[in-house]
Amino acid sequence: MAIAVVTGSSTGIGEATAVSLARAGHTVYATMRNPEKGGEGLRKLAAQENLPLRLATLDVDKDASVREAFGAIVAEAGRVDVLVNNAGVGQGGSVEEQPIEWFRETMETNFFGALRCIQAVVGGMRERGEGCIVNVTSVAGKVANAAHGSYSASKFALEGLSECLAQEMKGFGVRVAIVEPGVIATPIFTKSKELPVETRYPHARRMQELFRASLEKPVSPYVVGEKIREIVDSGTWKLRHPVGLDAEGLLAWRASISDEQWVDFGALTDAQWVSFMREKRGLNVSL
Repeated sequence: MAIAVVTGSSTGIGEATAVSLARAGHTVYATMRNPEKGGEGLRKLAAQENLPLRLATLDVDKDASVREAFGAIVAEAGRVDVLVNNAGVGQGGSVEEQPIEWFRETMETNFFGALRCIQAVVGGMRERGEGCIVNVTSVAGKVANAAHGSYSASKFALEGLSECLAQEMKGFGVRVAIVEPGVIATPIFTKSKELPVETRYPHARRMQELFRASLEKPVSPYVVGEKIREIVDSGTWKLRHPVGLDAEGLLAWRASISDEQWVDFGALTDAQWVSFMREKRGLNVSL
């Protein structure tokens, strides 16, 4: 069984992934910024099911925190076999109206946070000639939606980094996988910051309505957790793994149209957008 580290485990996909891996028999270090505040659910579940699951403090935004956390885990467990980079934040809003510090915050967690953790473990994996790194991106890492500039940019960046890393590590026996969830029922939708101005663009409210309509048929984060467990246990070398009811359909639709058609889609009126999403995407949207 593997020694696995999962970042951003206090809720949602991270929590589900930690539980799924622990239920499969792996020793899991479920990390989060404040385990005393955010780890109660995991502690209860681990106790009830006698899971090999331990909570650890880790702030992926801080070099020292990453260094100390992984140092302590390796000192206790001897190694890290699996790293799941899940910690992430989501911000919405137009490129014009989002403060630049929001872009920095999003990139710091979603991209540099993952990079810090990768650099903390990849040397040991290379030396041992085995390991598995799973980077949780999003369909937004392949499909850039208006009003998602900072989030999509961070996920596109992590996708690119993952492709490079996969090529570098293949010869050393280390697997790299990208997991691309669609709309999953997690608290991320309630944690985004509100824009400080009344928006001049229609796209943010359209995205909010798309999320609301998609969540009428909620997809459990355990769907993603089980996919990650499957990747870890199967030994697959497949790079990309879309997950969720809408993920493959959205990716296929975007791939089927030209860049210019995609740009035109952003210029639809509200009425045209609603009509399209209802008729072509099957979503019960309204504006």
